[in-house]
Amino acid sequence: MNAQVENREDDGLVDKLVAINRTAKVVKGGRRFGFTALVVVGDGNGRVGFGKGKAKEVMDAKKKATDAARKAMVRIPLREGRTLHHDIKGVAGAGKVTLRSAPPGTGIIAGGPMRAIFEALGVKDVVAKSTGTSNPFNMIRATFEALLNIESPRSTATRRGLKVSDVIGRRESIIGAEIQAVNEQEGDK
Repeated sequence: MNAQVENREDDGLVDKLVAINRTAKVVKGGRRFGFTALVVVGDGNGRVGFGKGKAKEVMDAKKKATDAARKAMVRIPLREGRTLHHDIKGVAGAGKVTLRSAPPGTGIIAGGPMRAIFEALGVKDVVAKSTGTSNPFNMIRATFEALLNIESPRSTATRRGLKVSDVIGRRESIIGAEIQAVNEQEGDK
């Protein structure tokens, strides 16, 4: 059963219930049911985490998952507070995701569990594609693997011993060269 329920807590965090799985254990008297919940928690400003919880009742499983997600929150650098700094890929099990930064006004173009992550994170413009499995657990793990590998221009400049303006200027010149190449190809036709 897949669901997306959003709650805003007093501390400003948004938690989204991504998936609930029901499990059954066969015992002498019949079946005993258990539940597994997958929750994404974010502050809408660059911090996000996910957690899994198991219990005999749905509400208990959701509470455990929410607590685990709050403990596992990480900060993700965002460009202009609305999109990713660069395109990136992530893999977890058979789940593969590709995340691309997008211009203003694009919106969140992503499916299911990935959309919940971006909404909780505060990303407003992104294009995401998932291939392989549609298992929400693996899709979220793959998305987090990709997000954790994003580098801001500041950290890249520090690592390379350059100024931030040199790194950003290089990015702009690469984009300009790509646009010019596309225009030349269209002119040849």
